[in-house]
Amino acid sequence: MIGTIEPFVQCEFMVSAITNLDGLQGVEIRHLAALEAVVDTGSFAAAGARLGYSQPAISQQIATLEGVTGMRLLDRPGGRRPVVATDAGERLLRHARRAAAALRAAEADLAALRSGDAGTLRVGTFQSVGIRLLPDVMRGMRETRPGIELRVTEATHEEELLGLLAGGELDLAFVRRTDDAAFGHVEVLSDPYVLLAPADAGVAKEGRALRPRAIARLPLVGYRRSGEGGEALLRARGAEPDVVFRSDDSAIVQAVVAAGIGYALVPLLTVDRSDTRVAVLDVTGVPPREIALAWHVDRPPQAAGEAFVEIVLAVASEITGGTPEARAV
Repeated sequence: MIGTIEPFVQCEFMVSAITNLDGLQGVEIRHLAALEAVVDTGSFAAAGARLGYSQPAISQQIATLEGVTGMRLLDRPGGRRPVVATDAGERLLRHARRAAAALRAAEADLAALRSGDAGTLRVGTFQSVGIRLLPDVMRGMRETRPGIELRVTEATHEEELLGLLAGGELDLAFVRRTDDAAFGHVEVLSDPYVLLAPADAGVAKEGRALRPRAIARLPLVGYRRSGEGGEALLRARGAEPDVVFRSDDSAIVQAVVAAGIGYALVPLLTVDRSDTRVAVLDVTGVPPREIALAWHVDRPPQAAGEAFVEIVLAVASEITGGTPEARAV
């Protein structure tokens, strides 16, 4: 699809590049969209159905691209095997996706202007921030900026939020701190990892901080993606965890721990401290989760966004007690 987290090279650069290559002057967005759709779907017919064109029209658009580039862009193996991009096709497709993301962002900006949504701020978030931080931020915005409408989108994974930022569908998003040059950000808080244990477990009664190798020997509850969260941090430190259950829902993770099924290495903000069935233990040797508020560099925060950032930092300071590290809330 069009959404992408790759940084978009500025339009001026792309226009310059195209005008310096005579063969690409005749290329239109519909040609690039056809290439993207064929690669994504694996067939000319499916690409036509996605874009509202006939199969011959898609074939003609691809033929135009291959003609002006002088290179074969697609491998057509025939039969039921999918059409795939050649090396040249992959290179052109990367530029096509960036151009498409930029056009979607421009379309979103113009649509907001046309519909009079100047007072609308679109914010992306994930579960723990949505529970622990965002409600107080929304209250602060309502009290200090009553004319600004907040539209909040929750996502399970960070890639989705960054893709929505890149495509112009969000103005701001809570993410882990990113070094991607396509996005600007402000650091919000440092969220330390803790170990959730059944309240009657031996390690809970000892109350001592555990290191990664000791944690990895316990039966663990992990996220659905093995490359995320505490599980990934343990592997990065040479410890292979024993995962007995997976869920992306913080309440389910905590309930499974409370039932004595396993233990969970989770960020502190995900924990419901009112649940007496679980013990919250400190850990050592595990870096915290750094939470930031990000925006696309081509669309920095305006008045509404700046007000939102200011309130987020104030609420985060209250949560952390004036320190950069999260506390139980």
